[in-house]
Amino acid sequence: MQANSYSIKTWAIDDRPREKLLKSSPSLLSNAELLAILINHGNREKTAIDLAREILVLSNNELQELGRLSPHDFMKIKGIGEAKAITIAAALELGRRRSSSTTLFKKSITDSREIATFLKDQLQDLGHEVFSVVFLNRANRIIHYEIISQGGITGTVADPRIILKKALEQEAVSLILCHNHPSGNLRPSKADEMLTQKIKDAGLLMDIRVMDHIIVSQDGYYSFADEGIL
Repeated sequence: MQANSYSIKTWAIDDRPREKLLKSSPSLLSNAELLAILINHGNREKTAIDLAREILVLSNNELQELGRLSPHDFMKIKGIGEAKAITIAAALELGRRRSSSTTLFKKSITDSREIATFLKDQLQDLGHEVFSVVFLNRANRIIHYEIISQGGITGTVADPRIILKKALEQEAVSLILCHNHPSGNLRPSKADEMLTQKIKDAGLLMDIRVMDHIIVSQDGYYSFADEGIL
């Protein structure tokens, strides 16, 4: 079958995104070209590059905003089906995990800023609230990180029994609690404070210390320990 006029296969080899990446460096490709590689192929009306540009417009040409979009958002664009949307979402998640700096797992946590940066990278793109826990060993090194529960836009619930059970399974001696505020408001609610105290008291009975509870949003973070309310 002859390639249609919208096919990238009709372009000069040096202009095709895949060939450009192989011949040079990924850093030399535009955002649209990198997205086009993930999209793989277009349709009868648009090339993969055209579809990529539409996705970028959907995110106001901001990669930070792109990371907050869901597969369903991508599928609003004609020509982006479920398979393409999932591929893009998976690639964004890999980038998010890489940026969260796995080197943090190899060093002792000494202040809230270090762990808040890690947590912000993990959670800042979520449009709903989640409760997560960082598990640490005696050297204050991260041995495990896990999202414990997920809620709606305004809240989530965490069960202290589940958290402490996982701490025992990981042989953790201390915890850092965390949740995100998609609204951007960093102040803890009374419910946040009560839950923190409940987990702290339960942990003391098992010689597991709650070191901090950190709230993160796109605008920054709030540390219970730094504010002296833990």
